[in-house]
Amino acid sequence: MDEDEEMKKKREDGLEVLIDYTKGNGLVPVVVQDYSSGRILMLAYANQEALESTFETGYATFWKRSEQRLWTKGETSGNMLAMEEILVDCDQDALLYRVRMEGEGACHTKVKGKSRISCFYRKIAPNSKKLEFVD
Repeated sequence: MDEDEEMKKKREDGLEVLIDYTKGNGLVPVVVQDYSSGRILMLAYANQEALESTFETGYATFWKRSEQRLWTKGETSGNMLAMEEILVDCDQDALLYRVRMEGEGACHTKVKGKSRISCFYRKIAPNSKKLEFVD
């Protein structure tokens, strides 16, 4: 078994955290889900530093690609995401943060002056291929 196959086996079958940041140029996608309802709240990206910060603080921290910096969700809005658990996918190149929302919502957009609960608030209608609100 060569090194690549051995690492693949360790990532898929082992209990060691071996996040593969190489596929995303140092980043992995992070799906954020409400712990209570199961609702998907947002998608963001994390590098190793962001993941370590999440563990240290207990709050969801990401890599803000547009500003090239660490970003703890809610640092300015107060809409924090308290970490309940972190799941890793089969080949350890994507994460699922299961969180409890502290505040009114996870999205930076607002409706009637309040943050939307989820960034996924529209769907594509199959017949018209136009967006429709789901909230």
